[in-house]
Amino acid sequence: MKILVTGARGFVGKNLIAELKNRNYGDIFEYGRETDPSLLDEYCKEADFVFHLAGVNRPKDQSEFMDGNYGFTSTLLDTLKKHQNTCPVMISSSTQSILDNPYGISKKAGEDLIFGYSKITGAKVLVYRLPNVFGKWCKPNYNSAVATFCHNVAHELPINVHDSSVVMNLVYIDDVVEELIRALKGKENKIEEFCEVPVVYKVTLGEVVDLLYSFKKSREERSIPDMSNLFTKKLYSTYLSYLPEDKFSYELKMNLDQRGSFTEFIKTPDRGQVSVNISKPGITKGNHWHHTKNEKFLVVSGTGVIRFRKIGTEEIIEYFVTGDKMEVVDIPTGYTHNIENLGDTDMVTIMWANEYFDPKRPDTYFLEV
Repeated sequence: MKILVTGARGFVGKNLIAELKNRNYGDIFEYGRETDPSLLDEYCKEADFVFHLAGVNRPKDQSEFMDGNYGFTSTLLDTLKKHQNTCPVMISSSTQSILDNPYGISKKAGEDLIFGYSKITGAKVLVYRLPNVFGKWCKPNYNSAVATFCHNVAHELPINVHDSSVVMNLVYIDDVVEELIRALKGKENKIEEFCEVPVVYKVTLGEVVDLLYSFKKSREERSIPDMSNLFTKKLYSTYLSYLPEDKFSYELKMNLDQRGSFTEFIKTPDRGQVSVNISKPGITKGNHWHHTKNEKFLVVSGTGVIRFRKIGTEEIIEYFVTGDKMEVVDIPTGYTHNIENLGDTDMVTIMWANEYFDPKRPDTYFLEV
């Protein structure tokens, strides 16, 4: 299959092309502003499908709206007609096409042009009126508030919100790409004459800003946002893509003593806490029990033993553990327990607890195994 993508270096174009290549969708003709214009003739002759994503939304002069959003569309369609190529054509329009502004008028003109082309040639056309699209690789300080906010928060720059109650209709780039690939397969989500991305998020500017600042804070607090909320999950992925390249990492606080160290890695309100415990050779840690708090231990390096004793009994239960055999040991409530390093090197244990540590309510009681 031969696929022509105009606007190949734009936000949507780059993401779409990357996924088309991931899925091995044949030959992809990438056409952008810096492409030799003569190649358009060749591409239009051979294409089996056209994704027309090229457009203008932040011109130096308003006349460029019509040149970019109508003029080039006309050139593209005329070139297809020249070669009698009636392959399907998808065009990215905008929800602003119903508005009486230069950008909206130019987008509406492009829609009318392609619908007219379909009537004349019989070619299948797919017109997507996209709302605001967010995700990785979107240029900040251009035409996306989300991209600008992500960039500024990640780079510790101020952001300006004139009205936090403004509601935005947002679609995530991966959802857009998935829908476009469905369209390529002839399974587009079409409502009457227009197509649309099925998943649209309605959120206020204030909600977006609050989430972004919470993402920034989460690195300091070693927490993770609520990934069960799909919008939060997608916005968090977007935010991380704007981190400065020298700020991908952040330090954790290691609680050190002669026995080794204990370091909190991730804390969540609903999925508990993950920590890294390092024990020196011959060291025993623990000797406590919990009412409600429960844990999972996974030794990833070294050799040791985890001992249990049920409260009020004398029997000691032992589980021998080693990094050579990945084995999770549950730590039930009501059992005092400890872990001893039996080897001659440091023993590293990943520890999960069903709740993050609260010094006011530790639910931890010392008792020798």
